[in-house]
Amino acid sequence: MKIKRQKHAKKTISFYKYNFSFREPFQIIIDGTFCHAALKNKIQIKEQLPKYLMGEVQLCTTNCALKELETLPKELYGAKLILQRFQIRRCKHTKDPVPASECLLSMLGETNPHHYFIATQDQELTKALKKIPGVPLLYIILNTMVLDKPSERTLKHVEAVQLGEVVVNPTQQKSIQSLKEKEGLGKDGEDKRGRKRKRKSSNPNPLSCLKKKRKTAMPPQPKKTDGEKKKRIRSKKRRPVGEKAVGSGPANA
Repeated sequence: MKIKRQKHAKKTISFYKYNFSFREPFQIIIDGTFCHAALKNKIQIKEQLPKYLMGEVQLCTTNCALKELETLPKELYGAKLILQRFQIRRCKHTKDPVPASECLLSMLGETNPHHYFIATQDQELTKALKKIPGVPLLYIILNTMVLDKPSERTLKHVEAVQLGEVVVNPTQQKSIQSLKEKEGLGKDGEDKRGRKRKRKSSNPNPLSCLKKKRKTAMPPQPKKTDGEKKKRIRSKKRRPVGEKAVGSGPANA
């Protein structure tokens, strides 16, 4: 199961790298709900997140998220201690703090220009984030961290960019093109020679290439004619040593 999760995360990260110019170290904004779930499930965020995302990360939060935990019951005090260890990103609500969900949405804007990951357990916030293209979402389920697959809004945005319906920022387009060149791709998946890259065909199974053994046909046996008789081979019985045949020697007087 762990290998499957790693493959899923690697595929999703590659998608955001090639289509939205995400780079390491990945900036991950974490709220109090995620810290509370990690504490409850005994997950070490600083240790496990870099391993799961297979790269360097910067864990951060906002003042609004910290202020929100201060107003909540004492049961969330442990989550507050965890959240205080992360870097604090400046938001627009320094004087008048707002709920963490509202603050995070304002940090992303309409296009997530700073390429933030969001780690949260807030379902209402998650629904709102899925309406913004290019926002990777992290959450905890069954004692494990999961990187959610790209939302429908994100996939439609990528499709519109490929069709030329949406104009991309020149700097973003340049970074995407440089990533494709590193992979040996040009426009529309073409290689350096202008040919479209084909998937490498895997070698056939060597067992399926073995020649089938032909069954050797038995030579036809000649049919016996009526005049032929079966020859019986009589086996001579061996006589024990020292035993005399009856009537072979002279009679005793």
